Order: sequence, then C-alpha cells, then structure tokens
Amino acid sequence: MNINKVRPKRSLGQNFITDNNFLLKMNGHIESSKRNIIIEIGPGKGALTEYLSKKNFKELFLIEKDNNLATQLKLKYEKIKNIFIINDDALTFDYNIFKDKKEKVIIYGNLPFNISTILLTKWISDNEWPSFFNKMVLMFQREVADRILASHNNKKYGRLSVLVQSRCNVKKILDAPASIFLPKPKVDGTVIQLEPIDNYSKINFNNLEKLLEQSFSSRRKKIKNTLRKHKQLLAKLDIDENLRPENLSVSNYCDLVKLIN
Repeated sequence: MNINKVRPKRSLGQNFITDNNFLLKMNGHIESSKRNIIIEIGPGKGALTEYLSKKNFKELFLIEKDNNLATQLKLKYEKIKNIFIINDDALTFDYNIFKDKKEKVIIYGNLPFNISTILLTKWISDNEWPSFFNKMVLMFQREVADRILASHNNKKYGRLSVLVQSRCNVKKILDAPASIFLPKPKVDGTVIQLEPIDNYSKINFNNLEKLLEQSFSSRRKKIKNTLRKHKQLLAKLDIDENLRPENLSVSNYCDLVKLIN
C-alpha cells in the first residue's frame, strides 16, 4: 500500500495536512535536542513527522490509531532505532511510561478536532503536577483555541480557559486555515503552545472542575447565584458576588478552590 493513496477516515476525524508552506512554518517552531523525547499524536501520513524525524532527539514516539497508517510508518522508519511507532488510541494510551524519564518530553500533534479537548483535559488533569510533559504544540479548532487562550472579562473565557491556564502558560503559534487540510474541514484551526506552570499545583484539580461547572452553569447569572454555596469564601477573598463567571480570573478560581480544600 502506498501511504499517499490512503484515504482519510471520517470515523477517526482524519484531516491530513497537505500544504508545504504551512509545514515549513511549523518546522520553525519545532525545538528539540538530544535531551528531548518527542511524542507526535496522530502522525497520519507523516507530513509533520518528516520534519520531526530530522531534528535532534533522544527518542521519537508516533502514536497512530489507524492500523494501515501505523503499518506504513513502521515500514518507513524501521531502520531508525530511536523512532517508535505505537499503534494505539491516544485517548486510552498510558502516558505514565514517560513519567520517570529524565529527558524532557515534548508533544506535537495535529489533533482530530472531535477529541482535542478530551485529550487536552486528560493530559492536564493529573493531580501529580507537573505532569509527564514539558511542552505541547497542538492544533485545535479555532473556536476551541480562542476559548483556551481567552482572558477573563472576555465572552470566550470559560471553564476550558481556566482549567488549561491553571496548569499551563498558553500562547498562539500559527493560524491553520481549512485550506491546508485534505479533506477540507468546515472550520479553521489554530496551533497553540502550552508549557506547564506550578503556580497552582497544590490545588485539587477535580475540585476546580466542579467549581467551574457550578460557576459557568449559567453564564448570564451573577456568581451570587451560581456560587451561592460559597458566599462566605467569596467575601473572605474580597470577590464581588455581583460579578459574572467570566469576570473572575484564573487566580480567583484557584484561590477559591484552595479554601474549599
């Protein structure tokens, strides 16, 4: 089978990058040394892998769910001893194998839009923090990226913004217009860089998730309604109960969780 003739599977949310100019731009943001372990999520036909494989690294792991594509990648890189193809689902794969590694772990991925937020939440929800990765450079649907990047007092700011920013510094890297993909999706993408921070590493992440579900259960309501169970804590932190959920900063929410703990 010729890997270039493999048709994308809608069931796996496959959209292959076919634009070389975009890949060259991405290449400019790939930083790696022999002290790094690189993980690529969903390499597909290996367009980005081609660039990653030419970088310095200790080990490169390619996690590909599609059996045919994984087989083709194994054939292509079988002679390179420090490139490993893992034919597995990125959602269920056990990333604990990377926890005790001395090398710094970098994750790259053109994530399927239908599982991107689930994957991201999986990676950042470890109560043992910092987690196994040192940096992630990931593709998201633009609307999702905007939510991840949004600051408080912004309509796009919400539960996802707080969860991610409580764990990582985030910054936009590149726009990824729909035209660079085959098949062409209905929406554009955005590439984001995420680097772990330990500002709020002591808080219980599960409790933060619960608090945010309560707070953003009705965006139009004031927090004196959505967080009425925590009125005393709001007062203790000098947070105005007449604010709306989007007006509270990441540190406001994390400080609340500390008191709840």
